[in-house]
Order: sequence, then C-alpha cells, then structure tokens
Amino acid sequence: MRTEGLCLIDYGVIVAFFAVMVGVGVFYARRQRNSDQFFGGDKSVPWYLAGVSYYMGSFSALAFVMYSALAYKYGWIPVTLSWLNVPVVLLVTWFLACRWRRAVRSSPLEFHERRFTSRMRQGLVWLGLPMRILDGALKLFAIGTVVGVGMGFPIEAAIIVSGVVIVFYTFLGGLKATLVADFIQFFVLMGIVLVLPFFCLERVGGLGNFIEKAPDGFFALFPGKYTWLYVLVFFYAQFLELSTSWSMVQRFYSTRSEADAKKAGYLVSILLFIGPPLFFFPAMAARVFLPGIPDAELNGVYATVCRNVLPAGLMGLVVAAMFSATMSTLAGFYNAISSVVTNDFYVRIVNPGASPRRQMAVARLSTLLAGALVIGFTFLMRYAQGANDLFDVTNQLFGVFGNPIAVPVLAGLLVKRFSRFSGFAGLCIGIATGVLAFVVGHWIPCLREMIAMNCITTSATLLGMLWGTWWKPDSPSDRVEAEAFFRKLETPS
Repeated sequence: MRTEGLCLIDYGVIVAFFAVMVGVGVFYARRQRNSDQFFGGDKSVPWYLAGVSYYMGSFSALAFVMYSALAYKYGWIPVTLSWLNVPVVLLVTWFLACRWRRAVRSSPLEFHERRFTSRMRQGLVWLGLPMRILDGALKLFAIGTVVGVGMGFPIEAAIIVSGVVIVFYTFLGGLKATLVADFIQFFVLMGIVLVLPFFCLERVGGLGNFIEKAPDGFFALFPGKYTWLYVLVFFYAQFLELSTSWSMVQRFYSTRSEADAKKAGYLVSILLFIGPPLFFFPAMAARVFLPGIPDAELNGVYATVCRNVLPAGLMGLVVAAMFSATMSTLAGFYNAISSVVTNDFYVRIVNPGASPRRQMAVARLSTLLAGALVIGFTFLMRYAQGANDLFDVTNQLFGVFGNPIAVPVLAGLLVKRFSRFSGFAGLCIGIATGVLAFVVGHWIPCLREMIAMNCITTSATLLGMLWGTWWKPDSPSDRVEAEAFFRKLETPS
C-alpha cells in the first residue's frame, strides 16, 4: 500500500495501455481506403462494437471528477442522474436509431441540406465545430486534473500524452480504430470499476455497517437543490445530447443493419443501468472511512480513495481506466469533427470533385487539426481556469448554443410540417435569444442557471421554427422533396 505517487509497476501498466492503443491505429491504417470507411465504417460495424463505443462515449473522466464529488457530498444523487440516461437511450433507440441510419451515410450533418437548406448545413458546421472542440478540451482537462493532481501523474504529461495518442490512432484507423480501441478500453475500465468497490467494502466493514454509518438522507433520490424540476430538465438536456451528438449518432449509422442499430441501443441501456452504482459507491463509502475531505478537494475524491485502498500495479490500472473514460469520448469527437470538415465543408464547398485519395488526406489532416485545437484549448483552461472561472463560462456557453442546434436536428428528423426555411430561422432566433439571456444574466443571474437557460433557448428555437414555417412556407417542389425525404426515413432499408 502507499498514499501518494505512482510506482514503477504503475508506469509499466500505463505504457502497455498506450502501446496497445497505438497498435490498434497501426493495424487499421491500411484498411481505410475511402471516406465512407474512415467516417462510417462502411456501414459494417457489429452491434456490440457500436454499443460499447456509444456507452464509452456517453461519459468521460468528468464522471470521476464531478459525479464522485456529488456522491461523497450528497450520496445517491449521481446514480439517480446517471440512471436518467437509461430511458433516454431507450427513447433514442426506439424513435431515432433507424432514422439516423436511413438519413446519413458518412456525416451527421449531410441530411440537413435535403431537409432544410444549405445555409442550415453550413451554419451547423461552423457552430458545431467550436462547441465540440470546447467540449473535448473540457474532458481532456478533466483527465489531466484527476490523473495529475489526484494520483501524482504530471498533469501536463497527462494532457499531452493522452491527446497525442488519441489523435494518432484516430488519424490512422478512422472510425474502426476508434470503435476497437473503445472496446479494449471498456474492459480496462471495467477491470477497476468491478474491483474497487470490494476494497472499499472492506474498509467500511461491510455493506450493513456502511448503511448504518452513512449520514441522514444519504440515499435520498432528490437531495437539496436536485428537485424534480431539476431532474426533469437534466433528462431533457441529456436526451438532446445523446440523440444529436455527432459522435453518438455515428454509432447508429455505421452499423450493419437497422436491427443491429437497435441492438446497440439496448446494450447501451443495460450498461448504463448496471454501471452507476459501481462507479460511485467508492466515493460514497469514502464518506464513512475518509470523513472530513474539504469541499475544495472533492474533485479528487476518487483518486484519494484509490490511493488509500489499492496496492501497487492497480493504481496504474486506475490511471489507464481514467484515460479510457476520456480517450473513447475524444476519439469519437475527433472522427466526427473530421467527417464534418471533410464532407460538409471541403467536398461540399471547396472541392466537390475531390478524389477518394484527396478526401482521405483532408480527413486525416482535419483529425490532426481537431486534436491540436483540443490540446491547445485544454492548456488554455489549465492556465486560465482560476482567474476566469473557465469551467462555468464554458458550461454556460453550451446552454446558450446547445438547444438551438439540437432542437432543429430532432425536428428535421421527426416533424414533416416544418418548412425548409424553419430550421435556419429556429437556429438563428434560438441563439440570439440565448445570447441575450446570457448578457442580461449579468444583472439577473438566475437567467444563466440550467433550468432557465434550457427553457428560454428551447422555447425561442421552437417559436422561431413556427415563425419560419409561417413566414416562408414550402413551395410545391420543396414539399415534394420533403415527402421524398420522409418516405426514405419511414422505409426500412
């Protein structure tokens, strides 16, 4: 046992983990001959690979940072919030999995031009790219924080090494390498998630003793500020994210068949039900055998638990598991961002007649660029967080832009009556209203809170789409095209 730092065995485990990830990229490098294979797996991905990858992409090291802090402080609430993803994924699977597979081949934005307009497609390109890059930087910063500060691994090295390795195997092997790497990382993650609770149970003297010594209200479903309304809005926000995120929908449209797309969704829902109690029990147990951790140090509670209960060698596995949780998410981001840059910008606007070889070159170059930008923004967060509260500002920006981007996407897939112009109108009005609410929130802070911002931007986006449909209804030719689009969505492939 030891209380700080990593030993030689731990570093050996970490090096072996990264070597396997690089090997996956090298193995798939020569098997990617065109952009359809690189971005969509040539619609040949097995359901279990797609499902495990979707699951791994649904969380990151942020779960070990923020949710473990909540588990130590409040108890059961992170399990409640995580379990909301089970009905979310089931709804996405029932209503959207097949539609995504029928609507898309190699880019999550390509259907917008057929359903709405080219302006809508390009608007989502230039709004979506910075959103995904900021989100990726936030997750990479989290892995640097929990591994660096909590376990004695150099934080700058954690950011650079994980960022470079992710870019490397995504750059070489595309979506297939990402999916296989996710599959391997899943078992690395489960290795520690299944073992750590037993060490913690031993420290608290068994489950009965833990329940007896836990604080009052520790197992409440909705403690403190986490009211029914908060949980309902959180459910809505998670539905928008998991049903429209570029990297998430990639897992649906890359499968071998529509039946496989649904199987992947069902697998994800099962994993999301089993995982949360195992993930957050160590932090809850720490409230009993490590009482008194100050609020300022709660983000490192998971690492603190590991340092106190795990022997040499297993700490290296913990670090690898932390990397796994974020690397899978970021690899999906990089590939999805690259697909949008290549298909929705380069091929659509710059060079429509680009050869497959040129498209592959642009795909790999945009993967490198996305990775470099994410790493760069991560270091910006690293050095500016304390002064400018960059975490809060970033999350508030997601509240401003996220709903106006996601709502038209879902409406375009599900509702036939909205006109082609409505998507662009809803996008612009929703974002304008969100920015206004964010500015006014300087004097009225409640406007920047999650519940208020979600209600404001969603309502404004829907009203904008209704106004756009009334102001500029579809022409007869537009209606014919919309009918053909929905006929394709409703016809099994």
